[in-house]
Amino acid sequence: MGMDTRILVFGNGYTGAAIAAAARAAGRAVSVVSRTPDAPNLIDFTDAGDAIARATHIVATAPPGPTGEPVLTAHAAAIRAAPMLRWVGYLSTTGVYGDRGGGWVDEASEVAPGSDRARRRVAAEAAWRGTCAHVALDLFRVAGIYGPGRSAFDDLRAGRARRVSKPGQAFGRIHRDDIAGAVLAAILQTRTPSVRVLHLADDLPAESAEVIAEAARLLDIAPPPLRDYAALAPGMSEMARSFWAENRKVASAITQAALGRPWRYPTYREGLRAILSQERQHGLPD
Repeated sequence: MGMDTRILVFGNGYTGAAIAAAARAAGRAVSVVSRTPDAPNLIDFTDAGDAIARATHIVATAPPGPTGEPVLTAHAAAIRAAPMLRWVGYLSTTGVYGDRGGGWVDEASEVAPGSDRARRRVAAEAAWRGTCAHVALDLFRVAGIYGPGRSAFDDLRAGRARRVSKPGQAFGRIHRDDIAGAVLAAILQTRTPSVRVLHLADDLPAESAEVIAEAARLLDIAPPPLRDYAALAPGMSEMARSFWAENRKVASAITQAALGRPWRYPTYREGLRAILSQERQHGLPD
């Protein structure tokens, strides 16, 4: 792929900003669209038409709301008409698979959303499929995101970490930098118009209590006490209970092979060590 790549990222949040930074570091031209363009290099969401017309690649990171997929609600016609567009990547969620009783899903598994939030994601994926039949479309189904500034270390330091015991309940997660690396790898591939499902989930689904215990070990502090889920559930929010109600393991070997890119942080252990090392290099306290 030549240097004619012009990437447009919708969303300047935690993940969108990391994708844009990775693409710029790789020498690609990147523009970022934001609803709150508080920096001179950001494009206002309502005024993105010219940027869409110039884009060869579009990445959409915004979650859908009750009224639908926000990028397509505002810009579907412009995206369909974009003369240079070759590829679109949409960041969805592994939540579209619903509860699998602890079983595995892979990139070929059927969706089975179990909540309104997940059903909106399935509808958003369908909307992107309908809009992007003329280009390559990658649907990235993303597990729980963690990384610098958003990890078990932050929860422990803030005193909000809870080690919840629900035996057999494993969650998938993915380091922010592996998301950025995977999206960039997909952008740099040459594809014909088609739809591909990719899983951004690391190689070791794990109980959240294990992750918190490992983070505490790395900080050389005592972990919070282990507490039974059944005792905590009545005090949880409805969203938290829905989170704990679903149990699945997400495989991503097909994705890693398709992108030619194994995870930099294949489990939470490598990811946490890297975050702590980075924090210490920047002089942040343990």
